[in-house]
Parts: sequence; structure tokens; C-alpha cells
Amino acid sequence: MCFLGIVVFSFIILGKVIYLQRAEGQYWIAKAEEQQQKIEELDAERGTIYSEDGSMLSTSIPFFDIYIDFLAEGLREKNGKRFWDNIDALSKELAYLFYESRSEVKKRLLTGYQKKDRYFLLKRNCSFQQYSKLRKFPLVRDGKNKSGFIAEIRNKRINPFGLLANRTIGLSREFIDSDGKLKKTNVGLEKTYDSILKGTKGTRLVRFIAGGVYVPVEGYEIEPENGKDIITSLDVNIQDIAENALLKVMKENDCVQGTAIVMEVKTGKIKAIANLGKKSDGSYWEDLNYAIRASEPGSTFKLATMIALLEDKHVKLNEHVNLEEGVWKVNGRTVYDSERHGRTNVTVKEAFEYSSNVGMAKLVTSHFSQEPQKFIDRLKTLRLHQMSGIDLVGESNPLIKNPKSKTWSATSLPWMSFGYEVLVSPLQTLMLYNAVANNGRMMKPYLLNSIRQGGIVITANQPEVIIENICSDETLEQLKECLAGVCNEEGGTGFLLFSGAAYKAAGKTGTALVANGKRGYGDHIYQSSFVGYFPADDPQYSCIVVIRNKPFAKKYYGAIVAGPVFKEIADKLYTLNIEKTGTPKFSILPDSTPFYYAGRVTDIRSVFNALNYPYKDSVVNANYTNVFDQNYQPLLIAKSVEVNKMPDLIGMGLKDAIYILENRKLQVLFKGKGKVKTQSVPAGEPIGKDQHVLLELY
Repeated sequence: MCFLGIVVFSFIILGKVIYLQRAEGQYWIAKAEEQQQKIEELDAERGTIYSEDGSMLSTSIPFFDIYIDFLAEGLREKNGKRFWDNIDALSKELAYLFYESRSEVKKRLLTGYQKKDRYFLLKRNCSFQQYSKLRKFPLVRDGKNKSGFIAEIRNKRINPFGLLANRTIGLSREFIDSDGKLKKTNVGLEKTYDSILKGTKGTRLVRFIAGGVYVPVEGYEIEPENGKDIITSLDVNIQDIAENALLKVMKENDCVQGTAIVMEVKTGKIKAIANLGKKSDGSYWEDLNYAIRASEPGSTFKLATMIALLEDKHVKLNEHVNLEEGVWKVNGRTVYDSERHGRTNVTVKEAFEYSSNVGMAKLVTSHFSQEPQKFIDRLKTLRLHQMSGIDLVGESNPLIKNPKSKTWSATSLPWMSFGYEVLVSPLQTLMLYNAVANNGRMMKPYLLNSIRQGGIVITANQPEVIIENICSDETLEQLKECLAGVCNEEGGTGFLLFSGAAYKAAGKTGTALVANGKRGYGDHIYQSSFVGYFPADDPQYSCIVVIRNKPFAKKYYGAIVAGPVFKEIADKLYTLNIEKTGTPKFSILPDSTPFYYAGRVTDIRSVFNALNYPYKDSVVNANYTNVFDQNYQPLLIAKSVEVNKMPDLIGMGLKDAIYILENRKLQVLFKGKGKVKTQSVPAGEPIGKDQHVLLELY
């Protein structure tokens, strides 16, 4: 019985085996292959973000992980002859490239070869320069099939200018999601144009090998489609000016946060947008985009109030209003001017120039209290109730109350007249002032100039007018007169700031008491603002600076906190663009200081020509030149650069020196900065391939 049972059981097993092989064979083979192979996604190279002048603002840098397949056919054929013939030379080159011991490198290669490692890790995070040199090494240059060398590319996002416009350009932020996994997200332009920048992912088939490693299967790969490049309207020089001016004042006054925006008047292009917030350690960085976050604007809002009063023909600039010495009670509350000035009977224009809260509140209450909706409607014609529409994700909604709002009270109208009980972003305020500078045309602000792929422009943005006329020509001229008076007439809140300036500016100061969350207004936190345009007679740029001060700050008025930032930006931009308004006259005095330079002929000539500096040129057919003084004037003479002998590099910049030496297959080391002072191999000596040369700069 036992024997018969075993026989029956054996037939059952045999039948099951036949069934699995014949009936379900393909199914289980496919299952096995699924475990041995899988499809991996390949990231596309992310597009680059450029400034308007072509400078890289954000780009992807490739890094390489280098592996070796020690079972590659070409490496193992003829008992590994190719490997043994090249191991010494390869070890030497790798040791020099990675700053490692030659014996250690050779030992690692031998260990991997003996273990027949299919995916031996040689080096992680190689730079592109290292990888380029590696490809020319012995054995490696024979190709992947013969050498077994495999390079896996990974891209890392960097901002070449560091924190310059970092928050606007966008940066990768890490966070922990609800499942506890580390994830990354982009902000700024990186997020707004993510679908354009990221491209299309590719795929490849990888095969499982021993050691838990997957290696690519050749021939089963779909290449990713790289992302497109975007060209912004940002100007690196203007951005640098704005950030440094903002940072300097914020450090001096220990401010909490601030923003500065520079806009091109006629186009609406954003040329710079700086955002700085204070960290717990006291340093500053671009943490949030304060330029598009709505807050109570304070006195800079008075321009909108003046538009409503003038456009509806309620007042004229030469009419008078009683400032009540800076204190006025209305509906149970008291309106205060920023200081007890003692003024009473002044013109409407002077009330604006003095930035009188009492003056604005009295005028609006007198002419709009019976029909407050008319005042609100006038604000809406200026688009103050709508977001700016700039191409940045994260803009907050503005708030313009109306009589039907739950928080509307008997004092809402007068308080709105000087910038309280309303919420608008600095960018919205700037749009309004820019419209005045642009003869009434309100432009849509934008950061994207064009999208390119492979250097070819696919699409381009054009300036867009969103309001053709914000007011009548008569009102516009009166507004310009008021804004110019703030900065150029004695008594104006910006007069001292621009006294003695080489140009005329037009603008408005603002100082607003802001709430500190649930603590309310008790901490005496003030927001300082200055907004305007320059030069006043031919506006090129408009600018706004908004800074939030620390509690109980000693200095908080807009003219003495935000004003200096505006002034520094305006001064430097006026200087940079002075050739457009007339080149200053100056004379070149004889200079007896001896000098000596060397470099490419085209570069030297370009510098002198750009400076309109006279020089003598005796170079005929040469790529390089020496420059020295002769009778108080630069003289260019041809510089000989021989192929097989060490050239004379003294006086050259590092860029030219490296270009010359590396084209002669020399290894260059240097220390210091500036021009070449000494070279370890004297000029005229014979040189050999891979010879080392040390340059000292000063």
C-alpha cells in the first residue's frame, strides 16, 4: 500500500510538472523575467533660466557615477590581456585625477577584476571636467564594451549667482510628506514654468545581477527629451544693486523683512526683485516673496486717493484744507499725522507732499462719505482689487473693502484714504506709480521674455497694456506735479533725501503701523515704504522698497529707512545709464605709472575701444599682444606664442594662460588671483605632454 501510494504521488508530481511547463510555462517565465528585469525612468536635463543679458541664473550641472563591468567581453578576452596591459597606466591616471594613492587604486581594480564584479563602483560624483579627462585614459578610451566602464549621469540644480534673486528664480525645497518620505518642491520661476523646464522623461530596461544591483540592458533605452530654456527680464547688475542696497539698510536697522522691485517704465518688465527675511541667527536670506504678499500699504496708497479726488473733480491742487495741526477726530476715533507739525491751512498739493493723514481723511470724508461706493469703484478702476497677474505662483489676494463688507465701519472710509483697512502687495502699488510715469498706461508686470529650445526662440512675451488710461490727462499732470513735489520741494517728505541729486525723482514715502498677529498693534511694528520713478522728466525705471521694522524700532519712517534704499538704486542706475542722457565731460590726464599687460589682441582692443581710450597698435598678424606704456599712452606689440616651447605668460589673465597651456597638453596649477606674476617653467624652454606648470598670480 505504501509503495502504491508513493507511485501515485510520483505521477501526480510528474503531471504537475508537465502542466506547469506546457500549459503555464510562458506565464511563469514572464514572472521570472519581471523579477530579473524592470523599467527605470531617466530624468530629462532641466532647462536653464537666463537673465536678459544671457547670464545663467539657474542651470543643471551633470555629475557622474563611474562603474566597471569586469565581465565585459573585451576586458576578459585572451585571458584579460587588455586589462593587464593597461592596469598600471590606468592606475596612475586615476590616482592623479582623484587625488588618491596609485597603489590603492591598483589594488581596488585588481580586487574587482578577481571577484568578477559586474557593477564595481569606482567613483561617485565626478565633475564634468573629471569625466572628460577620464574618457581619454588608457583602457577607458577603448569604449564601454572593451573597457567595461559605465557612467551614470545625475543632474544637480545650481544657481551660479548664489542667493541673487534666489526666491524669484526658485529653489528646491525639501519637506517630509504625510507618509514620512522626503520630497522636494520648487518655488518661483522654477515652479511657474516647471512643465517647460523639466522636459520629458525617458526609460531604460535594467537587469538584476548578484549583489542586489541592476545594470542597464543595452539597446532598450528611450532617451529623455531635455527641457526648454527660459529667458527672463531680470538684469543681473540691477538685481545685485537692489539686493545690496536693501541688505545694507536692513542690517543697519536690524529689520525683519523687506523687498525691493525695479520695473522698466515703458514695458512692465521686472528688472530686479529682491526679497530678504531675517533668520533666527540674525543673518538674512531670500525666504519668502514679500513683493507679492498683500499688506496695509500706508501712505503710498494716497496716490490712489488723489486720483479719486482729482478725477471726480472734487478738489483742485491749489484748494486749501485744514490739517488741524496733525490731529483730527472723526466718528469717535482720532486720525494722527506722523508728527505734530503745527500746520493748519495748506493746499491739497502740500497736504500730499507732507503726507498728511488728516488732510487725506478730511478730503475723502467730505466728498465721499455720502456715497462711499463711488470711492471704492474708483479704486477698482485702478485694478487694486485684483492680483497683478505676474508670472509667479503664490501671489496673495488683495482686499478692498466696500460698504457691504462685514468689517465695514463708520471709520473705514477715512482710514482707507491713507492706506489702512486695505491690503495690496508692493507690486500692485508699483504698477500704479509706474502707470503715472508711463503717461497713464498701466503695464502688466512680467518676468518671462522668451522660451528657447536649442537656441531657437519658440515663443516670446511682449509688453501688455492692461489699462490704457488710468485717468484723464489733466489729472495725470497734477499727479506728476504732486509726486515730483514730494522729492524736490522743501517740506516734501523726500526733499532731504534727494537734495543735491544729479537728477530729479518723483515718488512717495509711506509709514504704516502693522499688526503683529494676535498681539495686535501693541508691539509698535512699522512698515516703511518708498515708491516712485526716475528721472522725473524722462522716467526709465520705477521702483518700490517696502521694509518691515523690528518692534519698537528707533528709526521707522519711510524716508529714512526705505528711502535710502530707493536712492541708492536710483543713483547707481542713473550712473549706469548716463550715456543715454548725455556723457559727462572729462579729460584724460597723463599717468606716469608704469604698467604691463598681456592677452588676446581682440580682448585688449575691445576694452580700449569701449572706454574710448587712445592707444597705439603695432600688431598686424598675431593672436596675442603685450601692452605697456610709451609716452603716457598704451602701446600694443605682437606677442609670439610658440607651439613646442613654453610661452611667456607674464602679465596675462588666468583665462588666457590656461587656454594656451591646456592646448599644449600641459597640466596647470595656480595660486593667487589677478595676472600671472611667475611661471614655474621659464619661457622658451622645451615642453612635453602632461608636464605640470605652476602659475603664481597677483
